[in-house]
Amino acid sequence: MDGAPVAESVQRRHAEDEFAAELAALAAGDDRPRPPGWRLSPAAVVTYLLGGEAADGTVVVPKYVGPRRLMEVAVATLATDRALLLLGVPGTAKTWVSEHLAAAVSGDSTLLVQGTAGTPEEAIRYGWNYARLLAEGPSRAALVPSPVLRAMADGRIARVEELTRVPSDVQDTLITILSEKTLPVPELGEEVQARKGFNVIATANDRDRGVNELSSALRRRFNTVVLPVPAGVEEEVDIVARRVAALGKALELPELPPAVDEIHRVVTVFRELRNGVTEDGRTKLKSPSGTLSTAEAISVVTNGMALAAHFGDGVLRAGDVAAGILGAVVKDPVSDQVVWQEYLETVIREREGWRDFYRAARRGE
Repeated sequence: MDGAPVAESVQRRHAEDEFAAELAALAAGDDRPRPPGWRLSPAAVVTYLLGGEAADGTVVVPKYVGPRRLMEVAVATLATDRALLLLGVPGTAKTWVSEHLAAAVSGDSTLLVQGTAGTPEEAIRYGWNYARLLAEGPSRAALVPSPVLRAMADGRIARVEELTRVPSDVQDTLITILSEKTLPVPELGEEVQARKGFNVIATANDRDRGVNELSSALRRRFNTVVLPVPAGVEEEVDIVARRVAALGKALELPELPPAVDEIHRVVTVFRELRNGVTEDGRTKLKSPSGTLSTAEAISVVTNGMALAAHFGDGVLRAGDVAAGILGAVVKDPVSDQVVWQEYLETVIREREGWRDFYRAARRGE
């Protein structure tokens, strides 16, 4: 590597870079009290998340579409001594909200620990540069700080993704950090105390419960905010359309005409199969094994846009999204295939205006 990539060549910029103008405009016109170490007041953070207008007229686009009160509770939590746990099924924008909260509060969303079954204690506490450790012994120069330790030292927000996938003994290293706001470093005979502005945002999946449940001691250190799936079709269509537009721009896909009708179809299929009933409530359905989340709907539409742009006529059509839907629905080639075929024949085949989708879906089987 010759150095940091220039902004234009980065495939996906961090929230604080992508929306730097909005954050700067909100900060410049923000006359409400700010908690110590915060870049914005809690009210301005909520405006950044939900959309609105800065004092100078700068338009702030919505980052999250959902209940305002949930975002107010989440932001208020970060202004207290309790950490924030964003809980929800896959695709409810937990990671997205976590990133934007960190960007708005502390201007840095990069202090991230990705939770897995193999996450070591060093990922949350600290590690060592063993070459220097052997040559010089324990020292500040040999210590390798974790993202959490760096957040403590700088008074920023640390993010822990998929906390329930982290082994239980590693999870519990957070207890002292969250309760005492300090991290002992016994090898150096000292401790790192958190500066004002430090806090932790964790995410967890409440469907695939992960590898390990949180201990009661750790759970008490968090205030939990459950992010719901979108309440209605139009709300979910709006979310998918916004994210697809942003992704298309970031990936530099050729611009396509508006495709609200096809997005509406994708969302309708996902919601009906996810809920086990058609939108009109008349027909009960079997649900497949997958989650069919909003995030997957975004992926299906984005992939359809790429097909339409590079291999089609530049217009998103039923055939461009049908194959992606099939891949999202049929995770188990036996049971899910039965669910999909039954849905096609009993619902889609008879639905007015969906014959093109039915034919495309049948060809994709």
